[in-house]
Amino acid sequence: MIFNLLVQGLQMMLVVAIAPLLVGVIHKMRARLLRKQGAPLLQPYRDLLRLMKKEVVLAHNASWLFRAVPYMVFAATWVAAALIPTFATGLQFSWSADLIAIVALLGSARFFMALAGMDVGTSFGGIGSSREMMIAALAEPAMMLTVFSLALLAGSTQLSTVTHYLAGSNVGLRVSLGMALVALVIVALAENARIPVDNPSTHLELTMVHEAMVLEYSGRHLAMIELASALKLVLYLSLIVSLFIPFGVAGPGDTIAAHLLAVVYYLIKMLGGALALATFEVSIAKMRVFRIPDLLGAALMLSLLGTLLLFVSRSL
Repeated sequence: MIFNLLVQGLQMMLVVAIAPLLVGVIHKMRARLLRKQGAPLLQPYRDLLRLMKKEVVLAHNASWLFRAVPYMVFAATWVAAALIPTFATGLQFSWSADLIAIVALLGSARFFMALAGMDVGTSFGGIGSSREMMIAALAEPAMMLTVFSLALLAGSTQLSTVTHYLAGSNVGLRVSLGMALVALVIVALAENARIPVDNPSTHLELTMVHEAMVLEYSGRHLAMIELASALKLVLYLSLIVSLFIPFGVAGPGDTIAAHLLAVVYYLIKMLGGALALATFEVSIAKMRVFRIPDLLGAALMLSLLGTLLLFVSRSL
């Protein structure tokens, strides 16, 4: 009981601790691929500390919702990221680590973020919120169909059960799993405002989505939003590696050494995911805003085809 609580607490602290470092690795890798020096790996930590020390500047017509949303978004994203079995399954709160619950937590965070973007009444906030809802209208169904395809295969929507099943040797290579993986990667790029959907390093009013909603934030509020964005990136990378690269995950009855080795495996997989993301972003250009529904529509169709293939294969 106490050991499970300690491991659960370690997982909750680990996702928060590595979130800024993961962003730093991506920025450093992108800079090196472009033959630039790049900022230090620990620069995101320094930026968060600098923002925490700055004074908060609020608009005169900002409501209480505008001030509360950064903490609500951070809390919802942290809970969702902490529920994913990053390096161990069967933890203390594994019973609540449901894929549908994680989708609901992310949807609620997006909803309040869009409300905060429109709260002050600026044109940029309205544009960002409308684009965010457009992306969500296509990304969430694709995410849900991916969840259903994995649940049909494992017989449960609980993440620990799905990870334990996919880690078994009897799964093999499946076309439906490949389609679900591609769909989840596209959804992850859209949800995290990464290239080709959005460019997080620019502030062009014609193209920005996430940045348009947070332009009015400053100080500790902006720090909470930036940390929540980094946590969301960790969440999706953890979800991908736990579902589709589940080797090295510790079980509920394993020893302390096995859990520590699982942490090392998890960090290596996250580093590989960050390097792959940086390489992909350098190799591709950003899409036009009105082409984004085509990309998300492809993710929706892939997840739907994966679910249909599972239905057909089970009926044979």
